[in-house]
Amino acid sequence: MTLRNLAEQAPGLVGISGEADVEIRGLCADSRQADRLAGSAFFCVSGATFDGHAFARRAVDGGAAALIVERLLPEIDVPQAQVENVREAMAHMAGAFYGHPARKMRMLAVTGTKGKTTSSYLVKSVLEHMGLKCGLIGTIGKIIGDTVLTSNLTTPDPIDLHETLWRMEQEGVRAVVMEASAHALDMHRLDGIVFDAVAYTNLSQDHLDYFHTMENYAAAKKKLFLPSHARNCAFNADEETTVFMLEGIELPYVTYGIRSDCDIAARDIEISEDGVSFMLQLTGALETPIHLRLTGMFNVYNAMTAAALGMIVGARMEEIREGLEAVRVVPGRAEVLDTDTPFKVVLDYSHAPAALENILSMVRSFARNRVIALFGCGGDRDREKRPLMGEIGGRMADFSILTSDNARNEDPYAILETVEEGIRPTGGAYCVIEDRREAIRYALSMARDGDVVVLAGKGHETYQEVRGVKRPFDEKSIVAQLLREMRENTEA
Repeated sequence: MTLRNLAEQAPGLVGISGEADVEIRGLCADSRQADRLAGSAFFCVSGATFDGHAFARRAVDGGAAALIVERLLPEIDVPQAQVENVREAMAHMAGAFYGHPARKMRMLAVTGTKGKTTSSYLVKSVLEHMGLKCGLIGTIGKIIGDTVLTSNLTTPDPIDLHETLWRMEQEGVRAVVMEASAHALDMHRLDGIVFDAVAYTNLSQDHLDYFHTMENYAAAKKKLFLPSHARNCAFNADEETTVFMLEGIELPYVTYGIRSDCDIAARDIEISEDGVSFMLQLTGALETPIHLRLTGMFNVYNAMTAAALGMIVGARMEEIREGLEAVRVVPGRAEVLDTDTPFKVVLDYSHAPAALENILSMVRSFARNRVIALFGCGGDRDREKRPLMGEIGGRMADFSILTSDNARNEDPYAILETVEEGIRPTGGAYCVIEDRREAIRYALSMARDGDVVVLAGKGHETYQEVRGVKRPFDEKSIVAQLLREMRENTEA
């Protein structure tokens, strides 16, 4: 594909400087990716911290054949396509470069602060019970059939995204379900993709380090429900911010809920530590019993999100039931670990106030004794939520262990001091152990028959980032190692 052909796909094309018919053999937005630079079009993305224009020379020296810029760089002698917004242009150009794979498959997406990952896993299962080979793109990674690939972002950048979609299409995938993050929508990563069906789960405080206000955060998510992004929608009717999402909507939509009048409802809900049973009802009296292997009221909502999307794309009720009931576990989401102990250990990705409250409320419903909560807060992220997390731990857990999450470039102790500001006024029992491995050891050592230990914040992650360095940290493996050490010490 030539630069001219590629640039013509970009909205806001200002013009092309230099040889417009130069052949483009790849796309790249990171000058450190030496293996992708040769013959590529390099996108000079302007960000909050770095400006890609400053790395254009390095990219060209590495083999880039052309530049996509917002301002011309006359000192660099290669063809340059000037556009109004490089991020926006990159999404459309990446789609074109890979042959618009999203147009060749059914595309579904879920957005919301909580529930995206579990909902997308449930949607994938429903689609597979419709007989469709399905791909998944989200926080845990990218799944093509049964192959799992890692990913650094909930919603990948456009080059990675469209390359992944192209690979999925080449491997016979017929439907893809994605987590659509507010960041991705705000940064134009999903521009050019029109989803067959999208769903909205909820909105609660998170990511204010980027969006600054909840209004901005909500507005970013609302972009998914425009005709430029979707054909059909599903909304959680019990979520108060759904009213805002529905303002001015031009698309057909369905609603789901437990308390509200809606198109799809869950009734006669029974929750146990082993799962959830409920009656799934449609307007018109069609209903079917659902027996989820996932537990907690929030998983009723996640199941209904999946059911709504399934119905929109034509799933039969039996296919929805079988798909929902087939999911045994979602990695790092209210995941009860196999510990062979008289107490339970639950691994959960809850790293925001509402998510922590949800998981503690869930385990409280089946804990025969104490709830022990281990959690912290990430560095270089929303600071306002830290005392809120502390308050929730102090109020809802019998004992809280404050420890490091991904401190990134912040001082871990400074983060914990802010969390303490929220827990102190509650009078809840707690301790501070900055070293997360030692904190887990302490939690396991104090646990007794009937207790539930909640390890919150890391979930599926297999690393911990401290002072800007990522180190291996797989909590499943760490729990197994610590329990083994404890047993060996007891036997000795």
